[in-house]
Formats: sequence, C-alpha cells, structure tokens
Amino acid sequence: MDILYIIVTFISIFFIFIFLLFSFLILRIFTGKSINNPTYPPVKGTVFDQLFYFNKLYDYQTRVASKYPTFRLLAPEQSEIYTTDIRNIEHVLKTKFDMYSKGEYNQDIVRDLFGQGIFAVDGEKWRHQRKLASLEFSTRVLRDFSCSVFRRNAAKLVRVVSGFSVDGRAFDMQDSLMRCTLDSIFKVGFGVELNCLEGSSKEGSAFMKAFDDSNALVYFRYADPFWQLKRFFNIGSEASLRKNVKVIDDFVSQLIKRKRKLLEVKQDYDDKEDILSRFLMESQKDPEKMNDQYLRDVILNFMIAGKDTSANTLSWFFYMLCKNPLIQEKVAQEVRDVFCGEVDENNIDCFIANMSDANLEKMHYLHAALTETLRLYPAVPVDGRCADVDDILPDGFKVKRGDGVYYMAYAMGRMPHIWGEDAEVFRPERWLNDGVFKPESPFKFIAFHAGPRICLGKDFAYRQMKIVSTALLHFFRFKLADESKIVTYRTMFTLHIDGDLPLCAFSRRAAT
Repeated sequence: MDILYIIVTFISIFFIFIFLLFSFLILRIFTGKSINNPTYPPVKGTVFDQLFYFNKLYDYQTRVASKYPTFRLLAPEQSEIYTTDIRNIEHVLKTKFDMYSKGEYNQDIVRDLFGQGIFAVDGEKWRHQRKLASLEFSTRVLRDFSCSVFRRNAAKLVRVVSGFSVDGRAFDMQDSLMRCTLDSIFKVGFGVELNCLEGSSKEGSAFMKAFDDSNALVYFRYADPFWQLKRFFNIGSEASLRKNVKVIDDFVSQLIKRKRKLLEVKQDYDDKEDILSRFLMESQKDPEKMNDQYLRDVILNFMIAGKDTSANTLSWFFYMLCKNPLIQEKVAQEVRDVFCGEVDENNIDCFIANMSDANLEKMHYLHAALTETLRLYPAVPVDGRCADVDDILPDGFKVKRGDGVYYMAYAMGRMPHIWGEDAEVFRPERWLNDGVFKPESPFKFIAFHAGPRICLGKDFAYRQMKIVSTALLHFFRFKLADESKIVTYRTMFTLHIDGDLPLCAFSRRAAT
C-alpha cells in the first residue's frame, strides 16, 4: 500500500506540475499582447497551434494569408508577425535594416545546429563572415573552379541516371540530386572529394541524413512548447537532435583536421580554391576567435546554402516538368537550339565540358522555368527578422520591440494580388518579355532574400542548376514513376520533398 501511495502521489504531483506549467504558458502568451487593438496585426492563434497543422504548415499559412496579408501568432515572450505585403518586406529587409536583427528567440532555437554561422548571427560577426564570403564569391578562381566541379558532377549524375534508364528502373531523383550537390559543395566549399553520388562514402551518406534530420528537428522547436525541457532531460526529439548533431560535429571535426594537415603540406595560397582553405588562412590572423568551432559553424551554414537550396529546387523543378510535359519539351528544345552542332552530342564528357557560361546565358526559358519553380517552391519557405525597437510597418500595423516579422515566400508565390489570378499555375512565360528573361523586384520574388543580406551565392546556384538540368534534359526525358503519388514537402528550414521522388528516365540519345 505504501508503494501504491507513493506512485499515486508522484503521478498527482506530476500532473499538477504540468497543469501549472501549462497555465503559466497561457498567461505569458496572452498577457500584454494588445490582442484586441486594431492597430496591431490580427491574432490568428499561438505559435504552439502550429503543432496541429505542422505537416502542412506552409499551406496553412497560405490559407490564412489569403484573407489576412499580415497576421500574428502569439508566443510567451513576443508576437510573431507573418506578412506577404511587399512593402513590409522591403521595410524590414532594407529600409529599416538596422532596426531588425535575427533576435535572441531565433538564435536560441537554431544555435545547436548553426552555431555562430552567417545565417544565425548579427552585427560584427555577420559583417565579418559576409565580408570574407563576399570576397571569395567575387574571385574568378572560385567561379572557374566551381564551374568545373559542377560540370564534373553533372557528368557523373548523367551516368548514374543512364544506368537506371538502361535497366528500365525507377530511381529517386531527389536523393540523386542531393548526393550530386553534396559532392559539389564539399569540393567547392571544402576541397574534399566525398563521392557520395557514386555511393562510395558511407560517412558522407550518414552525414547527409544527420544534417537533414537535424534541420527538421530544430525547425520543430518553433512549434514545441517543451523543447527546452526536453533538451534538459535529453528526451524525445531533443535526444534525437543531440545524436544527429554529434554525427555532424564528428564528421566536420575530422574534415577540418584533414584540411589543416593538407594546408601545412601545400603552402601556395593561389592553389587554395575552396572556401574552407581561405577561411583557414584567415583564421591564422586570429586563431582564438576563428577556432575550430567557428569554422564548424561556417561549414554548416555554407552546407545549407550550397546543398539544400540547389538540390531542393532541382527536385521540385523536375517534378514540375513531369507534371507539365509540354514545358519539359520546351526546355529540352532550347537545349537543342543552343548546343546543336557544337560538340559530339552523344558524348557525355564532351557535351558537358563545352557547356560555357555564354551558352548558359542564352537559355532564357530554362532560367525562367527554374525561377518559376523557386516562386512556387522557394528553397527557404519562411524567413524573417526580429524588431529591435518599436516600429510601424508600411501597411499601418504596429510592431513591438522583440516581435518577430516573417515573410512567407511559399505563401507569397500563391497570392493572386502579387502574381495574378494564375498565381498557382506553373507558367515560366510570366518571366519572359519577347523571349528574354525579365527579373522582378527581390522583395516580390524573395527566394534569395533581399537587402544587405541578399544571398551571395545566387549566381552560383543558378549556374549549378542550369548545368545539371541542361545535362539531364539533353540526354533524358523524365516521367513520374507513379502519377497518382501525392508529392508534398517535409516541414523544415528548407523545402525538401517529403520522402522520395521516383522518376523514370527515357533516353533521348545514345550516351557514351
């Protein structure tokens, strides 16, 4: 009886604790938020309500935004403001750039994965990394080196797909593209041959899975009211996150050590084409500040920029081409028109090696189709800043210090008031004027961010995507392996296709 009494007492105390904790959260959420004040954005729930529609989060946001272009979700410390108003976005990202930062709330959530990397920091740390990265992206050496890497890995990918095509087997296009871009970013960013595409790197595959799972688990914190408690006790999703982060840290630590040894052997600065080598050279000026932990954070931030954005966009691109076969043939015809007769079109290496920047720049329809993919399936579906002072947005709504202001790129691509009544239709022609690509304001087409923090790798991303898609569409025609399969996303920082993307490839010519 004594044991039973103790158990019952413990359970009662536990439930009382949960009740008190929940009551405390409710008070914190609804106190001092000016809920009924019309000068603030309308309240459409709390951040924890996102748990109920987490797997369809961006579509839910789209439905709300179609009625309320700017709205609020309440959090314990602040309000989270979501907007599709282009004026608000320009205000936050450019006009009042110095009044908005990443904010402690966001930094606390992402720190375990992204640390002090460029996507997670503000102020001097951001300026320092931005300056170094900007210098690297502007060098001809890095541009030439990256192009050669993109071409080489595109050729490998064509051969992998060719094997599936010859055997008449369906294959997971997203997985193949992820491996291809992972190999590319490791070579361009870190000077390492990972060989993940060819399946010879078990460590690389484990790293890729751990990184993707960590991405999703960290993002889940935005909807999980108990993530800090779970992290303290190392249980549930936080226990899984800690295991994945350890896999990532161990892998990156070995990478940095190997790279340091290679640099000790080879001292010629001009040969250091990859980004990590140049950051390592820079770290010699201030080894205490730019230590291995700092370099780890730099690497992972370049990872999410270099792997996820390109691979995700290309995955959605080929999905949309399969759903719109006439558009697929238009892109393939442009490839034929631009490259016709220049090289041996059946030889993989010969064709891809002669894929010059001049020819890629002629491919306006391909550029439009990739951009249209990013409009509907932006690599980063939601992003934003935190108000450092009280402010008033251009649409008239007030913002309190500490409030988050987020722009919803996924929802914006589906807004008729922004893109017209056919906003949800995949139509590359909307980007063309007499056959020539015509860009839109970066605050309207926000896929690459905008303002002082606009993506430095935009041109690199387009170049890689053009090389890979040109190579694949030159040699193959693609169809969905299962037309009835519902393709949707996995809710995380970047817009992954949930699960696999099974395609069938049909040869357009005898590849050699």
